Amino acid sequence: MDFDAILEDVGTFGKYQKLVIYCVLLPAVIPCGFHAYAQLFMAADVVHWCRVPELEHLDDMEVLKNISIPVELKNGIPQYSSCSMYDLNYSYIAANYPDIDVMNNSAVIPCAHGWTYDKSVYTNTVATEFNLVCNKDFYPTLGLVLLAVGGIIGNYIFGYLQDTIGRKPSFFIYLLIESIFGVATAFAQNFPVWIIYRIGVGFTVPAIMATPYVLAIELVGPKCRTLCTILSNIAYSLGLILLAGMVYLVRDWRHLALATTLPFVCFFFYIWPMPESPRWLLARGQFEKAEIILKKMARTNGKSLPANYMVHLRRKYESDKLKQDLEKEKSRKYGILDLFRTPNLRKKTIIITFIWFTNTSVYVGLSYYAPVLGGDEFLNFFLAGIVELPTYLFLWPSMERLGRRWTLCMSMVVGGVACLTTFLTYVTLALYCVGKMGISSSFVVLPLMASELYPTVVRGLGMSLSSVLGMLGPIFIPLVNYLGSDILVLPLIIMGALLVAGGIASLLLPETLNQHLPQTLEDGEKMGLDTDFCCIPPVKEVKPKKNKIDNCNKCNTFCTCQVVNVALSENVAAVIDKSGENVEFILVK
Repeated sequence: MDFDAILEDVGTFGKYQKLVIYCVLLPAVIPCGFHAYAQLFMAADVVHWCRVPELEHLDDMEVLKNISIPVELKNGIPQYSSCSMYDLNYSYIAANYPDIDVMNNSAVIPCAHGWTYDKSVYTNTVATEFNLVCNKDFYPTLGLVLLAVGGIIGNYIFGYLQDTIGRKPSFFIYLLIESIFGVATAFAQNFPVWIIYRIGVGFTVPAIMATPYVLAIELVGPKCRTLCTILSNIAYSLGLILLAGMVYLVRDWRHLALATTLPFVCFFFYIWPMPESPRWLLARGQFEKAEIILKKMARTNGKSLPANYMVHLRRKYESDKLKQDLEKEKSRKYGILDLFRTPNLRKKTIIITFIWFTNTSVYVGLSYYAPVLGGDEFLNFFLAGIVELPTYLFLWPSMERLGRRWTLCMSMVVGGVACLTTFLTYVTLALYCVGKMGISSSFVVLPLMASELYPTVVRGLGMSLSSVLGMLGPIFIPLVNYLGSDILVLPLIIMGALLVAGGIASLLLPETLNQHLPQTLEDGEKMGLDTDFCCIPPVKEVKPKKNKIDNCNKCNTFCTCQVVNVALSENVAAVIDKSGENVEFILVK
């Protein structure tokens, strides 16, 4: 049953959809961004130097550093060492200061008494409380890696939950998990326990965003899916901007863990206004539940349906179910192998997954990279979020005019070139912002295009598989950024190359603009079989002989063909040889 045709009767984007999307689904997107990036500031590295107990009575920190701390070059800039100190008799120096000249040419040793932390920016972080510096400075990076590992596990499970028990219950299960581990994070007493709680939070990231997004595009018609995708990403970007304000105001990591979790407990009130996806209900054979939502949708949208509309709809549903053996489909358990059984669906799954990997890697990588650009790290993160908003001004018309495929390609290539250009011009905030705009644009188009390519019966599973494998990017990208502490431009070069490769691969996917969402696996296999590498070749119109047209059996479907010599007459496609004399009528489905 074509659900998009049903939406034409009950309303493709009426009052019902607007109330649900604006008041329920868009706010529900925000927790994803908060929990994905709050950890950057919880475990932020701060300026530190070796603690010298004998000199702590000195009021001037610069004097203390000049006496005890050697200067090193870091990225070409002389800075006080964070992990070494001079090997001196500090008791003697303290007893005779300032009537003693200290020559800073002594041997250098590792910090012997711990570290002193500059608390002018952060009151307390995981790094300062658990001393995750110097030989342990990799531990915060490990925390980001394990956060991503939790996301892979959670996203994989979420795909099955979403397609088996439904979109709505899956969201609240993950919201509960996120709330429990988010609050528990604030009470971690050591680093291993903190890591366990962050894995629990990561279990819900980015799965917590999947339900609002999938529900939004499944509630509206094909022409409104672009708008819903852009609105979801605007909500996500606004979440990053709000997070920048939150981390600016809250500088203690325990308080920040609570501040980024407790406000979202109120989302449990959405259990009443949030509907289940009627498209999913019909695909799973639950007509009665779908009928209730469709009636409410029509009533709220002010649509007057014939008195026997639902009766005829039920008859059509039962007829289609019998005709297509939907009873068997209903009891069938779909799995990952279904995405790879047929060649066309397998090709699309592989390409979508690769592009998802490049998008996730670069988007997360650039967001992680913002605090190390130099200057005010809170301002940098704020800019990384707000720079996404202008992209939505041209994304909507681009996706509607150029289509999903070319918009995705150009966004990734422009972003990739901006990142690669830093190799020649060194790292600048302007190039970073261009790269962030490019990856933000492609991150809008990709989920929409993927959701339009995967069939309804495996849409949640397919998107979860792609995003799960895409989440391998956030596992290795913190390691790349960690290497960037010595070679600042290296992460941007790697991310730029990934973006360009993903942009080229996107041209292998079919265009989905204004296409009906595929329902079954058979629909998914048929979709895009005629896709060329770059574009659909132009149709050459040649008028066939009139008597040939009159003698054909006309169909009610608009027919297209990828053969070079094609004539279109009303609803009939005709293949003509070079002479234009011999005509063969065909129906291309």
